[in-house]
Amino acid sequence: MRIVTTRRLSQIFFFLLFLWLCVVSTLGEQWWQLRGWPVNWLIQLDPLVGLATLLTTGTLYAGLLWGLLTMVLTIVLGRFFCGWICPFGTLHQVVGWLANRSRKASRMMAANRYRRGQGIKYAILIFLLGAAAGDLLGRLLAFPLVMPIVAAGIGLGMLLLGTVIHFTKTMSGIQWVAGVVSVAGTWLLLDLFTDGSRLLAATLQTGLLDPIPLFYRSVNLTLLPLVDGRLISLSTVSRIYPSALVIGALFWTAVLLNLRIPRFYCRFVCPLGALFGLLGKNTLWRIGQKPHGCTACGACNRHCEGGCEPAATIRTAECVLCMNCLDDCRHGVMGYHLHPSAAGEMAAPDLSRRAVAATLVSGMAAAPLFRLAGLTGATWNPDVIRPPGSLPEAEFLQRCIKCGQCMRICPTNVIQPASLQAGIEGIWTPMLNFRMGSSGCQQGCVACGNLCPTAAIRPLSVDERLGRKSFTSRGPVRIGTAFIDRGRCLPWAMDRPCIVCQENCPVSPKAIFTRSEYRPVRLEGELHLQGMTDNRLLFHGTALPAEQFATGDYYLSVGNERNLPPARISAIGSGGIVLEQNPFTETAVEGDRINLLVRLQLPFVDPAHCIGCGVCEHECPVKGRRAIRVTAENETRESKHRLLL
Repeated sequence: MRIVTTRRLSQIFFFLLFLWLCVVSTLGEQWWQLRGWPVNWLIQLDPLVGLATLLTTGTLYAGLLWGLLTMVLTIVLGRFFCGWICPFGTLHQVVGWLANRSRKASRMMAANRYRRGQGIKYAILIFLLGAAAGDLLGRLLAFPLVMPIVAAGIGLGMLLLGTVIHFTKTMSGIQWVAGVVSVAGTWLLLDLFTDGSRLLAATLQTGLLDPIPLFYRSVNLTLLPLVDGRLISLSTVSRIYPSALVIGALFWTAVLLNLRIPRFYCRFVCPLGALFGLLGKNTLWRIGQKPHGCTACGACNRHCEGGCEPAATIRTAECVLCMNCLDDCRHGVMGYHLHPSAAGEMAAPDLSRRAVAATLVSGMAAAPLFRLAGLTGATWNPDVIRPPGSLPEAEFLQRCIKCGQCMRICPTNVIQPASLQAGIEGIWTPMLNFRMGSSGCQQGCVACGNLCPTAAIRPLSVDERLGRKSFTSRGPVRIGTAFIDRGRCLPWAMDRPCIVCQENCPVSPKAIFTRSEYRPVRLEGELHLQGMTDNRLLFHGTALPAEQFATGDYYLSVGNERNLPPARISAIGSGGIVLEQNPFTETAVEGDRINLLVRLQLPFVDPAHCIGCGVCEHECPVKGRRAIRVTAENETRESKHRLLL
């Protein structure tokens, strides 16, 4: 079997596996729905996810250890993940092939040549890792004063190493010593004046451009909702995502750029490809020419997917192991072997030291600039309600890769991608929108935390979510608190009976309770008693529509009697007003004024019982800006947001 055929079969397998894992990320009882399928396995194979979360948090989530295997194999085999596994890379390769399959050989070689702009992806990688490394550098900044002896030992060791280098003449020892002294002096000086809390911060933004989370997000939020319900029903409710337009536009832009340059995203943008390029630049097994037999025909450049120019000095960091050069070479000169290419190799990426330093510093400066908005501190946005089990906001932003898995699994479609509500660094992170979907956040649902690949939403048990058994002392997990807008509430503002929020409150005892109040109904004219027979009162005056006042919420009183309670109206017709009971037989006389009253059950929220599930907001009959709305106040994850002592 030809090597390219083997590679294509591998790509087809992993592409279909990716689509299958997206489809089965669905709650339900069917065999193809979530039943222990390893739906995050491809994310876990992505070493950029593990490396970035390691930098931001100092820990490596257990499932992300798979990324170590990918890194080791890349060091040994080269960028096999890009050419053989990555589903996003497969999509780019197919689209590029479809667009360029009929081009002449010369145009194909021109399209697949190396471009200097391919170094941009390394700058993107360094920027993103710099933004993720702030907390780690902050801990190092405090090191000299916390452990001065150890810090001094490190400095002396570096100076000793510089002296050895100087005498062995391998490089300039004077430059080495000067560099160590300048770094140590800057380190100590910064430590004397700042603890780094304002200068340094960590934010995880790799998921914006990392191809695996990006592809998951695009398929989950823009593609699957379009085909849902055709062959199989992928969810119980139609999925709606307000940010789908932007996410879909960026996705299709990346895909359609392949019409111009094959694998455009992989060559110029992909930070994961840049990481693999750095790991595989000195790989053990490599693509290259044999010492004899090359006729300089250039055929190996025609279908090169990485633009690594195997016909000349090959750029090993750009080779994605597509193996097309081996298949196109008619003389058997190209091979995959342990020795370097006979035509020469260029291992280093096309990026200067100055560019690396500038990009790294820019990334490190970006995170604290994001935090100057104070959205993780005093000016936090209470409208940003995170899913149950979410870590505190600063830690959450250090873990969330914006993959959309929690949004895909949510059975009620209330988990939505944020736009700018949580600031620039919170874009496309999950937040709850209770106007969406089929209901609020269901009490016993813990799906999102058990699917999150980086534990930005930590896995909860049902008992912890509900505050049962060993979690009774902590109480249920609260994601916010409901507040009543009295200016929009039907009973409070418009004298209209409504207890929808109280009826639908799912907690026990209910977090929403009511207090009854009787208010006079506004009429066009007055009503006066004409006579009565048992429970029927005859009246004269303005006409009363039966369908409005016979609902059980309306009462009346007669005359100025204050000692008798109002009587409930059961029916209104041409024969008068029928009461459930008539307490006015002895006190009312003909001509007394009839006072029509409405009983309003005014809603109140008990913050001690409200968990912020949002069912009340979802069901509120005021369909625009709801009359009862949930905000993040009193959420469990942030003690500083507590309402009650």
